[in-house]
Amino acid sequence: MSRFSDSWRVQRNVIQALMIRELNTRFGRENIGFLWVMVEPLLFAGLVAIMWRVMKGPEEHGVSIVMFVISGYIPLTLFRHAVSRCIKVFEVNASLLYHRQITIFDFLFVRFLIEMIGAMFAFTFIATVLHFFGLFSAPKSMGFLLAGWFLYSLFTLSLCFMIAPLSEFSDVLEKIIPVTTYIMIPFSGTFNMVEWLPVAARPYMLWSPPVSAMEMIRYGLFGDAVYPYYNVSVVFVFSIVCTLIGLVLCRRVRRRLTVE
Repeated sequence: MSRFSDSWRVQRNVIQALMIRELNTRFGRENIGFLWVMVEPLLFAGLVAIMWRVMKGPEEHGVSIVMFVISGYIPLTLFRHAVSRCIKVFEVNASLLYHRQITIFDFLFVRFLIEMIGAMFAFTFIATVLHFFGLFSAPKSMGFLLAGWFLYSLFTLSLCFMIAPLSEFSDVLEKIIPVTTYIMIPFSGTFNMVEWLPVAARPYMLWSPPVSAMEMIRYGLFGDAVYPYYNVSVVFVFSIVCTLIGLVLCRRVRRRLTVE
């Protein structure tokens, strides 16, 4: 038990140190510093919500258009930022492997953790502010809301585990990932719910892992105003497969990295 607690303490210190280093490297100490990690998704989601509010009015399919857009777009920014930040993450941090306490998995997990914390803080902040203006009601089911966020984060992290090492083997991946993240938007559940689709299309949409997570998030927010379709097993199976593939690829990358 003592050995486990010592290992946990060391690992926690490594994660904290790498997070501070990453935040200082990306945002520096000027202006609002590391708070940009929260402000970026906040600005994107806020501007998109305003445009939808102007174009489509206060409600669509019986739910608040502002709540709907924000609940979809902030998780999407988590996915896009986390995936883009994991490209070449091992190569640029290879020199830190000189310290035996640090592993290549720490680099990947730290970058994902920063994006996840930023997205969740942005969601909480904008929801709280809009609640005072009557534009964002309290969640109907906090359990479903948190479960949806967990599944979305799990899906994103597992994909990062696979994309990060693949980016070390091919420079082409760095060019196509931004395009791919845009192409997947119609299949992510960001701007639509499964019940709004034709009946024949619904089973196919549930094969997309982020759709189930988004459906749970929306049900947590809107309750019985929407009817959620989700398949948790698809998310877990996809995440496990991607993680296992990623771990194998990470081991191969580790052998190729040169520690200076």
